[in-house]
Amino acid sequence: MAVAQVHKLFTVSDYHAMAEAGILGEDERVELVEGEICEMTPIGSAHAGQVKRLNELFLARLGRKVTVGIQDPILLSKLSEPQPDLVLLRRREDFYATSHPTAADVLLVIEVADSSQDYDRRVKGPLYSEHGIAEYWLFDLGVPAIEAYRRPSPEGYREMRRYLRGDTLSSLAFPELVLAVDELLA
Repeated sequence: MAVAQVHKLFTVSDYHAMAEAGILGEDERVELVEGEICEMTPIGSAHAGQVKRLNELFLARLGRKVTVGIQDPILLSKLSEPQPDLVLLRRREDFYATSHPTAADVLLVIEVADSSQDYDRRVKGPLYSEHGIAEYWLFDLGVPAIEAYRRPSPEGYREMRRYLRGDTLSSLAFPELVLAVDELLA
């Protein structure tokens, strides 16, 4: 006799309640993706350095035009609150103190991968696309390369271009800001 396996999907409210109750520790590296609490890979020094480099570069070049979020939650639905490595957000006077940013607030989302490339391509990218985030960059430190995903749809991004050392790219939100891959990659 076959037994159907039932999975309990958690809402963002459930997820926050677990954190408040101490079930999820403050230092646990987890995020909520499509109702599942997913453990995130540990942050190595190359990954951390890359995120710091991007933070400094975007702050220097864009200043007060954006708010830069570093490994902070974005609320995508009642079942998903991922924590991307870096996001460029529309400026808000309260700096998102009263609520987490939503997909409508995100100008660019960036994931940095030294071991999570497959997960970031198969899970996180489609999640961002499904929720209409216009642009997603994946920094693949193993290659090294930057994959820029654009034209979101419910089925995934319709456009992907890989940028290598020697190339330049700019975001859809700031086309005038031309960035050299060599300065973006550590």
